[in-house]
Amino acid sequence: MKAVRDLDRPANRRCYTVAGRFVFVDSDESVLSGLLEQLFAGWLLARVESTNQRPDVLISCRCTRQPPEVPFGLDEFEIAEQARCYPVKEGFYLDLGNSLLQLSSSAPVKIEIWFRQIPETVNASLARAVSFAVCAGLRRHGVFDVHGAGVLAPGSSSGVLIIGPSGSGKSTLTTQLVAAGWGYLSDDEILLSIEDDQVLARGFRSFFALSTDAMIATGLAELEGAAAIQPAALKACFEPRSIFASEQAHTAAARFLFFTSVAHKAQTHLTELTKTESMIRLLRACPWATYDRDIAADNLQVLSRLAHQCRSFDLEAGSDLLVPRCADLLFRPYIESP
Repeated sequence: MKAVRDLDRPANRRCYTVAGRFVFVDSDESVLSGLLEQLFAGWLLARVESTNQRPDVLISCRCTRQPPEVPFGLDEFEIAEQARCYPVKEGFYLDLGNSLLQLSSSAPVKIEIWFRQIPETVNASLARAVSFAVCAGLRRHGVFDVHGAGVLAPGSSSGVLIIGPSGSGKSTLTTQLVAAGWGYLSDDEILLSIEDDQVLARGFRSFFALSTDAMIATGLAELEGAAAIQPAALKACFEPRSIFASEQAHTAAARFLFFTSVAHKAQTHLTELTKTESMIRLLRACPWATYDRDIAADNLQVLSRLAHQCRSFDLEAGSDLLVPRCADLLFRPYIESP
């Protein structure tokens, strides 16, 4: 990756691109700017050296003990981990505890983040605030996020998305498939966009994150190169390319959806879903498709297209998936069938 060095930009501004969209990020704090640079190094947004392209999304990060007050009397609702969202005309405020985010749906989309305290290292709080900002900006340019992993069967260009909440086994299952030779997009977050009349999937971050128990169960704890890195708290993070021979794909046309949950049983169980059942599960997995009302219609259109172009399954994960190559043998008949 190469640094931006345009003379007409602030020294601490950097430019990244994904799916043809340009995201500019700046900070007036040198320490915070350095942390942001480290954070983006683990994400799959390509850093560009120089461009005359107008930004699609402009994110400004500041540190202050007293961020602006959220206007009184706004509607509000709670999202994950007790964060609170306050919709306003053409945007919203998002209070994440250690930070406050304000989005304005202008051109470019402008997002300001005020951090109440700068962390000493890249941590989950910083990653959460900035990833919320990036994804919210991209949604306003036709790129939508889903909490899921993405893999490709050996010799196939078809994307297999593994969707589920935290703790549902996405990263463990993805790691087992990649260890068996499958290609991959990401183990935790996927970006979706419509291109050439089909839904394409892209990965959001480059590293994998597994719980300590999953690292031990899969045997990865013994492998060289599985050193923990930031920002995922309580998880071991590693770059899959440093351990596996499988290649990371830039994009894949989504063709299969597996909605995961942990069954706490010995044997894994798969059930094929109807298109309607698939859409219901996608809505659960993508709450911003209804939270973010300014782009809800476009987001729902992408999810509907995804549900109709994919075969979908409920996957109740058993302990058998921890056995080497079991996940590969389970998935292949479904992926290879006409």
